[in-house]
Amino acid sequence: MRAVDIIIRKRDKGELTREEIEFFIKGFTTGDVPDYQASAFAMAVLLNDMTPHETTDLTLAMAHSGQILDLRDVVDIAVDKHSSGGVGDKTTLTVLPTVAACGLPVGKMSGRGLGFSGGTIDKLESIPGYRVNLSIDEFKKQLKEKGVVLSGQSLDLAPADGKLYALRDVTGTVPCIPLIASSIMCKKIAAGSQAILLDVKTGLGAFMETLDEARVLANLMVDIGKLAGREVVALLSDMNQPLGCAVGNSLEVIEAIETLKGGGPADFREHCLFVSAHMLVLGKRVKDLAEGRAMAEKAIADGSAFEKFRVLVQAQGGDVSYVDDLTKFPLAKFVEVVNAPRNGYISQVQARSVGEASVTLGAGRAKKTDNVDHAVGFIIHKKVGDQVQKGEPLFTVHANDLSKLAEAREAVLAAYSFSNTVVPPLPLFYE
Repeated sequence: MRAVDIIIRKRDKGELTREEIEFFIKGFTTGDVPDYQASAFAMAVLLNDMTPHETTDLTLAMAHSGQILDLRDVVDIAVDKHSSGGVGDKTTLTVLPTVAACGLPVGKMSGRGLGFSGGTIDKLESIPGYRVNLSIDEFKKQLKEKGVVLSGQSLDLAPADGKLYALRDVTGTVPCIPLIASSIMCKKIAAGSQAILLDVKTGLGAFMETLDEARVLANLMVDIGKLAGREVVALLSDMNQPLGCAVGNSLEVIEAIETLKGGGPADFREHCLFVSAHMLVLGKRVKDLAEGRAMAEKAIADGSAFEKFRVLVQAQGGDVSYVDDLTKFPLAKFVEVVNAPRNGYISQVQARSVGEASVTLGAGRAKKTDNVDHAVGFIIHKKVGDQVQKGEPLFTVHANDLSKLAEAREAVLAAYSFSNTVVPPLPLFYE
Protein backbone atom coordinates (compact mmCIF):
# COMPACT_ATOMS: atom_id res chain seq x y z
CA MET A 1 0.00 0.00 0.00
CA ARG A 2 1.19 3.55 -0.75
CA ALA A 3 -0.06 6.81 0.73
CA VAL A 4 -0.17 8.46 -2.69
CA ASP A 5 -2.56 5.78 -4.02
CA ILE A 6 -4.91 6.42 -1.10
CA ILE A 7 -4.83 10.18 -1.80
CA ILE A 8 -5.50 9.55 -5.51
CA ARG A 9 -8.45 7.25 -4.73
CA LYS A 10 -10.05 9.91 -2.52
CA ARG A 11 -9.19 12.63 -5.06
CA ASP A 12 -11.08 10.61 -7.65
CA LYS A 13 -14.11 10.28 -5.32
CA GLY A 14 -13.49 6.64 -4.44
CA GLU A 15 -14.45 5.04 -1.12
CA LEU A 16 -11.53 4.04 1.09
CA THR A 17 -11.39 0.71 2.90
CA ARG A 18 -10.81 0.42 6.65
CA GLU A 19 -7.36 -1.06 5.90
CA GLU A 20 -6.39 1.89 3.69
CA ILE A 21 -7.51 4.43 6.29
CA GLU A 22 -5.68 2.57 9.09
CA PHE A 23 -2.51 2.34 6.95
CA PHE A 24 -2.58 6.07 6.17
CA ILE A 25 -3.26 7.18 9.77
CA LYS A 26 -0.65 4.82 11.21
CA GLY A 27 1.94 6.10 8.72
CA PHE A 28 1.07 9.73 9.48
CA THR A 29 1.40 9.08 13.23
CA THR A 30 4.84 7.47 12.88
CA GLY A 31 6.08 10.08 10.39
CA ASP A 32 6.28 7.71 7.41
CA VAL A 33 3.50 9.76 5.76
CA PRO A 34 4.75 13.38 5.67
CA ASP A 35 2.75 16.55 6.39
CA TYR A 36 2.36 17.42 2.71
CA GLN A 37 0.66 14.10 1.95
CA ALA A 38 -1.61 14.42 4.99
CA SER A 39 -2.52 17.95 3.79
CA ALA A 40 -3.38 16.58 0.34
CA PHE A 41 -5.47 13.84 1.95
CA ALA A 42 -7.36 16.39 4.08
CA MET A 43 -8.08 18.54 1.00
CA ALA A 44 -9.31 15.49 -0.96
CA VAL A 45 -11.69 14.64 1.90
CA LEU A 46 -12.89 18.26 2.09
CA LEU A 47 -13.64 18.31 -1.66
CA ASN A 48 -15.09 14.80 -2.04
CA ASP A 49 -16.58 13.94 1.37
CA MET A 50 -16.56 10.58 3.14
CA THR A 51 -19.30 8.04 3.73
CA PRO A 52 -20.47 7.51 7.36
CA HIS A 53 -18.64 4.16 7.25
CA GLU A 54 -15.36 5.81 6.15
CA THR A 55 -15.77 8.52 8.78
CA THR A 56 -16.28 5.95 11.54
CA ASP A 57 -13.20 4.03 10.34
CA LEU A 58 -11.19 7.29 10.31
CA THR A 59 -12.41 8.14 13.83
CA LEU A 60 -11.46 4.75 15.25
CA ALA A 61 -8.09 4.73 13.44
CA MET A 62 -7.23 8.11 14.99
CA ALA A 63 -8.55 7.06 18.42
CA HIS A 64 -6.36 3.92 18.27
CA SER A 65 -3.26 5.84 17.10
CA GLY A 66 -2.43 6.19 20.81
CA GLN A 67 -3.70 4.93 24.15
CA ILE A 68 -7.39 4.43 24.85
CA LEU A 69 -8.26 5.63 28.35
CA ASP A 70 -10.64 3.65 30.52
CA LEU A 71 -11.96 5.83 33.33
CA ARG A 72 -14.20 3.17 34.88
CA ASP A 73 -11.45 2.24 37.30
CA VAL A 74 -11.54 5.75 38.86
CA VAL A 75 -15.21 6.87 38.55
CA ASP A 76 -18.57 5.12 38.12
CA ILE A 77 -19.50 7.30 35.17
CA ALA A 78 -17.57 10.08 33.46
CA VAL A 79 -19.36 12.60 31.25
CA ASP A 80 -17.58 14.77 28.67
CA LYS A 81 -18.77 17.74 26.64
CA HIS A 82 -17.56 19.21 23.40
CA SER A 83 -18.39 22.31 21.40
CA SER A 84 -17.83 22.28 17.65
CA GLY A 85 -16.27 25.74 17.93
CA GLY A 86 -17.45 29.30 17.83
CA VAL A 87 -16.76 32.91 18.78
CA GLY A 88 -16.88 33.82 22.47
CA ASP A 89 -17.63 30.22 23.43
CA LYS A 90 -16.16 29.84 26.88
CA THR A 91 -18.94 27.44 27.97
CA THR A 92 -16.58 24.67 29.15
CA LEU A 93 -14.99 27.00 31.72
CA THR A 94 -18.35 27.53 33.43
CA VAL A 95 -20.15 24.23 32.75
CA LEU A 96 -17.44 21.80 33.92
CA PRO A 97 -17.10 23.18 37.48
CA THR A 98 -20.90 23.60 37.72
CA VAL A 99 -21.57 19.97 36.80
CA ALA A 100 -18.69 18.70 38.94
CA ALA A 101 -20.06 20.67 41.91
CA CYS A 102 -23.29 18.70 41.43
CA GLY A 103 -21.38 15.48 42.08
CA LEU A 104 -20.86 14.35 38.49
CA PRO A 105 -17.17 13.74 37.66
CA VAL A 106 -16.04 15.49 34.46
CA GLY A 107 -12.78 14.73 32.69
CA LYS A 108 -12.20 16.77 29.57
CA MET A 109 -9.38 17.24 27.10
CA SER A 110 -9.63 20.40 25.01
CA GLY A 111 -7.87 21.79 21.98
CA ARG A 112 -6.23 25.05 21.02
CA GLY A 113 -7.72 27.76 18.81
CA LEU A 114 -8.60 26.64 15.28
CA GLY A 115 -9.20 29.28 12.61
CA PHE A 116 -11.36 32.12 13.95
CA SER A 117 -12.64 29.93 16.80
CA GLY A 118 -10.96 30.30 20.19
CA GLY A 119 -9.49 27.30 22.03
CA THR A 120 -10.26 26.40 25.66
CA ILE A 121 -6.60 25.57 26.36
CA ASP A 122 -5.42 28.98 25.09
CA LYS A 123 -7.95 30.61 27.41
CA LEU A 124 -6.87 28.60 30.45
CA GLU A 125 -3.24 29.55 29.84
CA SER A 126 -4.27 33.14 30.65
CA ILE A 127 -4.02 31.94 34.27
CA PRO A 128 -0.29 31.89 35.15
CA GLY A 129 1.03 28.43 36.00
CA TYR A 130 -2.02 26.48 34.78
CA ARG A 131 -0.71 23.15 33.49
CA VAL A 132 -2.40 21.89 30.36
CA ASN A 133 -0.05 18.97 29.63
CA LEU A 134 -1.11 16.38 32.18
CA SER A 135 0.05 12.80 31.85
CA ILE A 136 -2.65 10.13 31.67
CA ASP A 137 -1.84 9.06 35.24
CA GLU A 138 -2.19 12.66 36.44
CA PHE A 139 -5.46 13.04 34.52
CA LYS A 140 -6.98 9.95 36.15
CA LYS A 141 -5.65 10.75 39.63
CA GLN A 142 -7.11 14.27 39.52
CA LEU A 143 -10.45 13.03 38.21
CA LYS A 144 -10.68 10.53 41.07
CA GLU A 145 -9.57 12.95 43.79
CA LYS A 146 -11.08 16.27 42.63
CA GLY A 147 -13.94 15.16 40.36
CA VAL A 148 -12.87 17.60 37.64
CA VAL A 149 -9.97 17.83 35.20
CA LEU A 150 -9.51 20.04 32.15
CA SER A 151 -6.29 19.55 30.24
CA GLY A 152 -4.86 19.73 26.75
CA GLN A 153 -4.90 16.73 24.48
CA SER A 154 -2.26 14.35 25.81
CA LEU A 155 0.36 13.27 23.30
CA ASP A 156 -0.55 9.69 24.25
CA LEU A 157 -4.20 10.10 23.23
CA ALA A 158 -5.17 10.24 19.54
CA PRO A 159 -1.76 11.65 18.46
CA ALA A 160 -2.80 11.38 14.79
CA ASP A 161 -5.60 13.84 15.45
CA GLY A 162 -3.28 16.28 17.21
CA LYS A 163 -1.04 16.35 14.13
CA LEU A 164 -3.92 16.57 11.65
CA TYR A 165 -5.70 19.24 13.75
CA ALA A 166 -2.66 21.55 13.49
CA LEU A 167 -2.36 20.98 9.72
CA ARG A 168 -6.04 21.64 9.00
CA ASP A 169 -5.82 25.06 10.61
CA VAL A 170 -3.20 26.25 8.12
CA THR A 171 -4.28 24.40 4.96
CA GLY A 172 -7.86 25.65 4.59
CA THR A 173 -9.38 22.29 5.54
CA VAL A 174 -11.13 23.20 8.79
CA PRO A 175 -14.78 23.34 7.52
CA CYS A 176 -15.11 19.67 6.54
CA ILE A 177 -17.83 17.56 8.17
CA PRO A 178 -16.03 14.15 8.16
CA LEU A 179 -12.80 15.72 9.48
CA ILE A 180 -14.64 17.73 12.16
CA ALA A 181 -16.73 14.71 13.24
CA SER A 182 -13.76 12.32 13.35
CA SER A 183 -11.54 14.86 15.12
CA ILE A 184 -14.10 15.49 17.86
CA MET A 185 -15.20 11.89 18.33
CA CYS A 186 -11.75 10.25 18.24
CA LYS A 187 -10.70 12.40 21.22
CA LYS A 188 -13.94 11.66 23.05
CA ILE A 189 -13.59 7.90 22.46
CA ALA A 190 -9.88 7.87 23.40
CA ALA A 191 -10.49 9.99 26.53
CA GLY A 192 -12.68 7.30 28.06
CA SER A 193 -15.94 9.05 28.95
CA GLN A 194 -19.00 6.83 28.81
CA ALA A 195 -21.42 9.68 28.03
CA ILE A 196 -20.81 12.68 25.78
CA LEU A 197 -22.71 15.95 25.33
CA LEU A 198 -22.04 17.63 21.98
CA ASP A 199 -22.76 21.34 21.54
CA VAL A 200 -22.94 21.72 17.75
CA LYS A 201 -22.85 25.35 16.63
CA THR A 202 -24.69 26.66 13.59
CA GLY A 203 -24.72 30.10 11.98
CA LEU A 204 -22.44 32.78 10.56
CA GLY A 205 -19.71 32.16 13.15
CA ALA A 206 -19.80 28.35 13.05
CA PHE A 207 -18.07 25.90 10.77
CA MET A 208 -21.59 24.63 10.04
CA GLU A 209 -23.30 27.78 8.75
CA THR A 210 -26.72 26.25 8.09
CA LEU A 211 -29.00 24.27 10.40
CA ASP A 212 -29.06 21.42 7.84
CA GLU A 213 -25.23 21.15 7.86
CA ALA A 214 -25.17 21.23 11.66
CA ARG A 215 -27.82 18.51 11.79
CA VAL A 216 -25.75 16.31 9.44
CA LEU A 217 -22.66 16.77 11.65
CA ALA A 218 -24.64 16.14 14.86
CA ASN A 219 -26.27 12.96 13.52
CA LEU A 220 -22.93 11.68 12.22
CA MET A 221 -21.24 12.19 15.61
CA VAL A 222 -24.12 10.58 17.51
CA ASP A 223 -23.93 7.58 15.16
CA ILE A 224 -20.14 7.29 15.59
CA GLY A 225 -20.59 7.42 19.37
CA LYS A 226 -23.20 4.69 19.34
CA LEU A 227 -21.02 2.45 17.15
CA ALA A 228 -18.25 2.93 19.72
CA GLY A 229 -20.57 2.05 22.61
CA ARG A 230 -20.98 5.55 24.05
CA GLU A 231 -24.15 7.41 24.99
CA VAL A 232 -24.23 10.67 23.02
CA VAL A 233 -26.61 13.64 22.89
CA ALA A 234 -26.11 16.57 20.50
CA LEU A 235 -27.59 20.05 20.92
CA LEU A 236 -27.80 22.47 17.98
CA SER A 237 -27.03 25.98 19.23
CA ASP A 238 -26.81 29.43 17.66
CA MET A 239 -23.50 30.98 16.56
CA ASN A 240 -24.67 33.82 14.31
CA GLN A 241 -23.33 36.29 16.89
CA PRO A 242 -20.69 35.86 19.63
CA LEU A 243 -21.83 33.94 22.71
CA GLY A 244 -21.87 36.21 25.74
CA CYS A 245 -19.99 39.52 25.50
CA ALA A 246 -16.28 38.66 25.78
CA VAL A 247 -14.17 37.52 22.80
CA GLY A 248 -10.48 36.88 23.54
CA ASN A 249 -8.62 34.63 25.94
CA SER A 250 -8.32 36.30 29.36
CA LEU A 251 -11.47 38.38 28.69
CA GLU A 252 -13.43 35.14 28.25
CA VAL A 253 -11.92 33.58 31.38
CA ILE A 254 -13.02 36.64 33.36
CA GLU A 255 -16.56 36.39 31.95
CA ALA A 256 -16.75 32.65 32.73
CA ILE A 257 -15.66 33.29 36.33
CA GLU A 258 -18.17 36.15 36.69
CA THR A 259 -20.88 33.73 35.51
CA LEU A 260 -19.79 31.13 38.08
CA LYS A 261 -20.23 33.86 40.69
CA GLY A 262 -23.85 34.42 39.63
CA GLY A 263 -23.22 37.28 37.19
CA GLY A 264 -22.22 37.23 33.53
CA PRO A 265 -24.30 37.99 30.43
CA ALA A 266 -27.83 36.56 30.42
CA ASP A 267 -27.46 34.64 27.15
CA PHE A 268 -24.22 32.97 28.24
CA ARG A 269 -25.60 32.08 31.68
CA GLU A 270 -28.72 30.55 30.11
CA HIS A 271 -26.60 28.56 27.62
CA CYS A 272 -24.46 27.14 30.43
CA LEU A 273 -27.47 26.14 32.55
CA PHE A 274 -29.09 24.35 29.59
CA VAL A 275 -25.91 22.42 28.76
CA SER A 276 -25.30 21.58 32.44
CA ALA A 277 -28.85 20.21 32.80
CA HIS A 278 -28.33 17.89 29.80
CA MET A 279 -25.00 16.65 31.20
CA LEU A 280 -26.56 15.89 34.58
CA VAL A 281 -29.29 13.84 32.87
CA LEU A 282 -26.69 12.00 30.74
CA GLY A 283 -24.65 11.25 33.85
CA LYS A 284 -27.71 9.77 35.62
CA ARG A 285 -27.40 12.42 38.32
CA VAL A 286 -31.00 13.60 37.83
CA LYS A 287 -34.17 12.22 36.19
CA ASP A 288 -35.04 15.13 33.91
CA LEU A 289 -33.85 18.50 32.57
CA ALA A 290 -35.90 20.56 35.04
CA GLU A 291 -34.24 18.82 37.98
CA GLY A 292 -30.83 19.18 36.30
CA ARG A 293 -31.31 22.89 35.74
CA ALA A 294 -32.41 23.45 39.35
CA MET A 295 -29.34 21.57 40.59
CA ALA A 296 -27.01 23.63 38.35
CA GLU A 297 -28.64 26.90 39.45
CA LYS A 298 -28.18 25.91 43.09
CA ALA A 299 -24.46 25.08 42.54
CA ILE A 300 -23.91 28.60 41.17
CA ALA A 301 -26.08 30.29 43.81
CA ASP A 302 -24.42 28.59 46.80
CA GLY A 303 -20.87 29.21 45.50
CA SER A 304 -19.95 25.53 45.10
CA ALA A 305 -19.50 25.86 41.30
CA PHE A 306 -17.06 28.75 41.73
CA GLU A 307 -15.25 26.84 44.48
CA LYS A 308 -14.93 23.83 42.14
CA PHE A 309 -13.30 26.09 39.53
CA ARG A 310 -10.79 27.21 42.20
CA VAL A 311 -10.11 23.53 42.98
CA LEU A 312 -9.54 22.83 39.27
CA VAL A 313 -7.10 25.73 38.82
CA GLN A 314 -5.20 24.91 42.01
CA ALA A 315 -4.98 21.19 41.17
CA GLN A 316 -3.37 22.02 37.81
CA GLY A 317 -0.84 24.48 39.23
CA GLY A 318 -2.62 27.70 38.29
CA ASP A 319 -2.28 30.89 40.34
CA VAL A 320 -5.67 30.89 42.09
CA SER A 321 -5.20 34.53 43.17
CA TYR A 322 -6.16 35.48 39.59
CA VAL A 323 -9.46 33.64 40.03
CA ASP A 324 -10.11 35.45 43.31
CA ASP A 325 -9.06 38.89 42.03
CA LEU A 326 -9.96 39.39 38.37
CA THR A 327 -8.11 42.73 38.25
CA LYS A 328 -4.85 40.74 38.29
CA PHE A 329 -5.35 39.67 34.66
CA PRO A 330 -3.16 41.95 32.53
CA LEU A 331 -4.97 44.56 30.45
CA ALA A 332 -4.05 45.32 26.86
CA LYS A 333 -2.12 48.58 26.31
CA PHE A 334 -4.92 50.16 24.30
CA VAL A 335 -8.57 49.93 25.32
CA GLU A 336 -10.97 51.82 23.05
CA VAL A 337 -14.75 52.09 23.34
CA VAL A 338 -16.47 52.27 19.93
CA ASN A 339 -19.85 54.00 19.88
CA ALA A 340 -22.93 53.30 17.76
CA PRO A 341 -22.95 55.34 14.52
CA ARG A 342 -26.77 55.62 14.48
CA ASN A 343 -30.05 54.95 16.32
CA GLY A 344 -31.94 51.71 15.76
CA TYR A 345 -32.09 48.04 16.63
CA ILE A 346 -29.20 45.61 16.19
CA SER A 347 -30.14 43.13 13.44
CA GLN A 348 -26.77 41.35 13.11
CA VAL A 349 -23.38 40.98 14.80
CA GLN A 350 -21.53 38.83 12.25
CA ALA A 351 -19.78 36.32 14.52
CA ARG A 352 -17.19 35.18 11.97
CA SER A 353 -16.08 38.77 11.31
CA VAL A 354 -15.65 39.33 15.06
CA GLY A 355 -13.68 36.07 15.37
CA GLU A 356 -11.41 36.95 12.44
CA ALA A 357 -10.87 40.44 13.88
CA SER A 358 -9.78 38.85 17.18
CA VAL A 359 -7.18 36.82 15.23
CA THR A 360 -5.99 40.11 13.67
CA LEU A 361 -5.45 41.47 17.19
CA GLY A 362 -3.44 38.35 18.11
CA ALA A 363 -6.04 36.43 20.14
CA GLY A 364 -5.85 33.52 17.66
CA ARG A 365 -3.38 32.01 15.19
CA ALA A 366 -2.85 32.83 11.53
CA LYS A 367 -0.33 29.94 11.37
CA LYS A 368 0.30 27.06 13.74
CA THR A 369 3.58 28.45 15.14
CA ASP A 370 2.01 31.80 16.14
CA ASN A 371 1.91 32.80 19.79
CA VAL A 372 -1.40 33.91 21.27
CA ASP A 373 -1.80 37.30 23.00
CA HIS A 374 -4.01 36.54 26.00
CA ALA A 375 -4.91 40.16 26.78
CA VAL A 376 -6.46 41.25 23.45
CA GLY A 377 -10.03 40.93 22.20
CA PHE A 378 -13.43 42.57 22.38
CA ILE A 379 -16.30 43.18 24.73
CA ILE A 380 -19.55 43.23 22.71
CA HIS A 381 -21.99 45.59 24.47
CA LYS A 382 -24.94 45.33 22.06
CA LYS A 383 -26.37 42.09 20.66
CA VAL A 384 -29.09 41.20 18.14
CA GLY A 385 -32.46 42.60 19.25
CA ASP A 386 -30.98 45.34 21.45
CA GLN A 387 -32.08 48.93 20.91
CA VAL A 388 -29.22 51.40 20.58
CA GLN A 389 -28.87 55.18 20.50
CA LYS A 390 -26.26 56.97 18.41
CA GLY A 391 -23.15 57.57 20.54
CA GLU A 392 -23.93 54.72 22.93
CA PRO A 393 -21.12 52.13 23.51
CA LEU A 394 -21.37 49.37 20.89
CA PHE A 395 -18.20 47.38 21.64
CA THR A 396 -14.78 47.82 23.28
CA VAL A 397 -11.49 46.84 21.63
CA HIS A 398 -8.56 45.59 23.73
CA ALA A 399 -5.35 45.77 21.65
CA ASN A 400 -1.57 45.86 22.06
CA ASP A 401 -0.88 47.35 18.61
CA LEU A 402 -2.49 50.57 17.32
CA SER A 403 -2.52 49.57 13.64
CA LYS A 404 -4.14 46.22 14.50
CA LEU A 405 -6.62 48.08 16.71
CA ALA A 406 -7.67 50.30 13.80
CA GLU A 407 -8.09 47.32 11.46
CA ALA A 408 -10.05 45.30 14.04
CA ARG A 409 -12.27 48.28 14.94
CA GLU A 410 -13.37 48.71 11.32
CA ALA A 411 -13.96 44.98 10.90
CA VAL A 412 -16.22 44.72 13.96
CA LEU A 413 -18.05 47.95 13.08
CA ALA A 414 -18.76 46.39 9.66
CA ALA A 415 -19.99 43.21 11.42
CA TYR A 416 -22.91 45.19 12.85
CA SER A 417 -26.16 45.71 10.94
CA PHE A 418 -28.94 48.04 12.10
CA SER A 419 -32.71 48.10 11.60
CA ASN A 420 -35.26 50.88 12.08
CA THR A 421 -37.83 48.37 13.35
CA VAL A 422 -37.83 46.00 16.32
CA VAL A 423 -35.69 42.86 15.80
CA PRO A 424 -36.38 39.68 17.83
CA PRO A 425 -33.38 38.23 19.75
CA LEU A 426 -31.76 35.10 18.32
CA PRO A 427 -32.63 31.70 19.83
CA LEU A 428 -29.89 30.09 21.93
CA PHE A 429 -30.79 26.52 20.84
CA TYR A 430 -32.61 25.12 17.80
CA GLU A 431 -33.10 21.47 18.72
